[in-house]
Amino acid sequence: MDYLAVLATVVPVALIIALLCATMVCITAICRAHRGDVVAVLGALPGLVAALLRRKP
Repeated sequence: MDYLAVLATVVPVALIIALLCATMVCITAICRAHRGDVVAVLGALPGLVAALLRRKP
């Protein structure tokens, strides 16, 4: 098998695994946080999204 075929297989699988790990970390952090902290973070998300969209080139 050539290197490009290996990369084409390994990179998407690695990205999927990384996404799953990040999701698990976020869910664990939300579950362990105090309810007030979670509500504050979720309340700040629309402002964060708006700021990121304004900064988009």
